[in-house]
Amino acid sequence: MQSSKKGFFSTIYNQRQLIVLTFPFLIMVLIFNYFPLWGWLLAFKDYKPYLGFQKSEWVGFKNFVDLFSDVYFFQALRNTLVISCLKLIFNFLSSITFAILLNEVKNMLFKRTVQTISYLPHFVSWVVAANIIYTVLSPDYGIINELLVKLHILKEPVNFLGEPQYFWFIAPITEVWKEMGWNAIIYLAAMTNIDPQLYEAASIDGAGRLKRIWYITLPGILPTVKILLIMNVGWILNAGFEQMYLLQRPSTLDYSDILETYILRYGIGSGRWSYATAAGIFNSVVSLILVTTANKIASKIGEGERVF
Repeated sequence: MQSSKKGFFSTIYNQRQLIVLTFPFLIMVLIFNYFPLWGWLLAFKDYKPYLGFQKSEWVGFKNFVDLFSDVYFFQALRNTLVISCLKLIFNFLSSITFAILLNEVKNMLFKRTVQTISYLPHFVSWVVAANIIYTVLSPDYGIINELLVKLHILKEPVNFLGEPQYFWFIAPITEVWKEMGWNAIIYLAAMTNIDPQLYEAASIDGAGRLKRIWYITLPGILPTVKILLIMNVGWILNAGFEQMYLLQRPSTLDYSDILETYILRYGIGSGRWSYATAAGIFNSVVSLILVTTANKIASKIGEGERVF
């Protein structure tokens, strides 16, 4: 027991510089992530700013009862789940496909140029990206409408961002445009770990490019895909506040209103601070359960597999 204690303190002493370096980040996490949790008490009060926190009436679970009785809450929950699932599917398929296609390019100058161009939208804020999307999809001068009309696919321009039935697909498609190149990086990194001799042996045996992709590349990145898929499932209730807030319109709220925008509009925007806190607690607790479960599943899957 004493020797283990000596070993523990010896490890701390040897790593003292690294431990000191972690202090600023630990303090930041405590200030911005843990100290604000006392504000969750607002969910159990009928908070009135002019009365203050102490004098506001304690109402118990009333705000949660009101939350689960609101039909618009379940509408926002439905939209959040649908949009998040579509984003998950679209992002994974597009990123993996793009990474595989890029990996097959032999001209390094062209490959690096395409990589660089594909990364650029990731560094553009959603404020700028939303304006680009509005311009491209505009029924008056948008290039998409002009192209579809000229190809006789549409008889007249369509206001894509104003029609609610299109929103569930506009959200994941625009997400793909913005994040596909960035998300492909990890798959390209995983592909570099595949033994080149496997490709050479497959070529000698007569395997074509598609068969090499199917039997070598895809199995080689499968552990990475599994881990990332499970980790992303843990964030299924985060559909992307900035994107939804900037792209949604009053006419599309039935399909574009997610939990975060619902909290902003029906809670904070209406001065219902306690109600907004209750909705935020629901979102946080469910997300915590999903992330924790995803982490455990990912760790079990990753025990016997190399990700990189």
